[in-house]
Amino acid sequence: MAAAKDKKEAGKAATNRKAFHDYFVVDRFEAGIELLGTEVKSVRASNVTLTGGYAKIEDSGRVLLYDVHIAPYECGNRFNHEPTRPRTLLLHRREIERLKGLIATKGYTMIPLKMYFLKRWAKVEIGLCKGKQDEDKRNTLRRKDADKETRRAMARF
Repeated sequence: MAAAKDKKEAGKAATNRKAFHDYFVVDRFEAGIELLGTEVKSVRASNVTLTGGYAKIEDSGRVLLYDVHIAPYECGNRFNHEPTRPRTLLLHRREIERLKGLIATKGYTMIPLKMYFLKRWAKVEIGLCKGKQDEDKRNTLRRKDADKETRRAMARF
């Protein structure tokens, strides 16, 4: 059982923990990502920062991922990539149309939550998110503290 968990964790390249603090995650989508050769090597080495990234649907129907920093590959010399270039996300047309409708009507945004490898393909988990107010953030922190205290009390007895 531990070996199966290790295999799942082995493919994980990056997570965006700040997104769960700043947004309510309503729905999640798995999307492929179009990467260059040196970007793939950097992602495999976990040199990715998802904080501050967002996805946007262009007028042409393409979904682009902005402000995700993938560090240049150390051994890439002149063939290295630009660290924060927009990257194309690969989604089915039906998913793109659904996302476009939700974003236009309800004011949601698309935030990258995780980047990982599934077999040999790089994947990004995109969250359909709604922004939290300061009061909501405080309530979330209170709830987490209360849960932590109850776990500690249960562990003592």
